[in-house]
Amino acid sequence: MEAKYITLTKENIEKEHICCAFSDKKCKDSYELKKAWLKKEFDNGYIFRRLDERAKVFIEYVPAEKAWIPVTAPNYLMINCFWVSGQYKGHGHAKALLQSAIDDARAQGKEGLVTVVGTSKFHFMSDVKWLLRQGFETVEKLPYGFSLLALKINPAAPDPAFKDCVLSGVCADKEGVVVYYTHRCPFAEFHVRNSLVNVAESKGIPLKIIRLETMEQAQDAPTPATIFSLFYNGKFVTTDLSACIDKRFDKALGL
Repeated sequence: MEAKYITLTKENIEKEHICCAFSDKKCKDSYELKKAWLKKEFDNGYIFRRLDERAKVFIEYVPAEKAWIPVTAPNYLMINCFWVSGQYKGHGHAKALLQSAIDDARAQGKEGLVTVVGTSKFHFMSDVKWLLRQGFETVEKLPYGFSLLALKINPAAPDPAFKDCVLSGVCADKEGVVVYYTHRCPFAEFHVRNSLVNVAESKGIPLKIIRLETMEQAQDAPTPATIFSLFYNGKFVTTDLSACIDKRFDKALGL
């Protein structure tokens, strides 16, 4: 039986799940915030396409000019999240979802696809080796662990590039923990505002939380991982939300 994929819209999103966190009751409010974020972004050409099952099998992409990511990529489509989990791996879902994005890019006359990945494995980042096997190429690397991959439809198109604001891997605040996050992730709001606040207070470490509320703010952020990025004493540390939890916090910060 051929797999069926559905694309979420303003009309069907209320009755459809968005894959991540659908069984995590403590993140229920965060889950609804992601849905609300999606509804607004649909007007910017945002696509959320998933397997028509109760599964974590989906791809999200948007015209790069409208992506909440500090990357310059005129006339590309930006892949935001791309995930095929557990038992669904090895059944062709990733290739089918990627091909749907390529088909959309061709239909829209785009130069190609672009995505941010972790040179080292970072949470909320796509599988680098798999993408390279599908024809993506590395067009830029940052020294603190991020790479920019592109799959060109037009071979003569200029390479996408990270914006200057992310090149150093440092943020403006140099004391304690600073977190940047958005409602792009249905786990972020709960863990940042609850888990991280509690652990920082228990350890007496200064904490500053910055929620990126607009596309413009996200595109000027000091990190290309605007879902969630944690800085410590001014330097980028991790994209891993589990660092908000007491047992992982010390290890992430090297305490």
